[in-house]
Amino acid sequence: MQIQSFKVFCDLAETESFTKAAQINGVTQSAVSQQVSSLEKQFKTLLIERSKKKFRLTREGELLYEYGKQVIHTYESLISRLQEVKDIVSGTIRVATIYSIGLHDLPPYLKKFLKGFPTVTVHVEYQRANQVYEDVVGNVVDLGLVAYPNKDSRLEVIPLREETLVLICHPKHPLAKEKNLRLSHLEGQKFIAFESDIPTRKAIDKILRDSGVAVKTTMEFDNIETVKRAVEIEAGVSIVPESTVVQEVSKQTLVALKFADALPTRPLAIIAKKTKVLSPAMRQFIQLLKEPI
Repeated sequence: MQIQSFKVFCDLAETESFTKAAQINGVTQSAVSQQVSSLEKQFKTLLIERSKKKFRLTREGELLYEYGKQVIHTYESLISRLQEVKDIVSGTIRVATIYSIGLHDLPPYLKKFLKGFPTVTVHVEYQRANQVYEDVVGNVVDLGLVAYPNKDSRLEVIPLREETLVLICHPKHPLAKEKNLRLSHLEGQKFIAFESDIPTRKAIDKILRDSGVAVKTTMEFDNIETVKRAVEIEAGVSIVPESTVVQEVSKQTLVALKFADALPTRPLAIIAKKTKVLSPAMRQFIQLLKEPI
């Protein structure tokens, strides 16, 4: 019996999805089914109740999942320790990130990390925040990069840094030359917002609400790039992390203005499953992300 069979089964039990279990382990859904069947033959018992309505483990399946996790954790700890002893930093790191971090904060760190550790492969997926959490909890990825991290007993949150929020507008917008910008200047302005379930949107809404400022939300988007494009065509103004508009400001397609008001900053963080065994490569990657660059 191979350790991989235990891992596939445990990933299936946690995600309750043959598709996700296959994705995590780089195999086909058919291979997942075959490995489960192999385990059932090995233990001479059913592990999953075959029902189209809902995924459900049998009592024996729950027992195998409980002990299988321990086997996998011990095995992964052993591999990690062996790599430490041999001073090896290699392998694959799977990262899920929200768009703003992945497109603007992460690239220079990736470049530096891959130059320092050329035998490590880093796979990056761009997701909405809720999907990043799901993928980390479900072991689809090793690490997640988010803003305004949620508290979750299943996750470890590693703070990174705080980002300044700025107003962006078209260079011809009346606010573009404002020398002492305050939130009150946004009263009644056409506003380009993130979609309502995105953490940065919720934080900005709270800032405006606490200041008694009412804007006219004309468009909502799920990522930073479309927000910026809408502002560039003069559809309205927006509030975004300063680091995300460096290129547009340098090209003068957007103006970024800091507020005279003391706006809260946007916290960034790494999230990892608490039971996750971090390889030397993952620990090195986390350490680099925590450093200024």
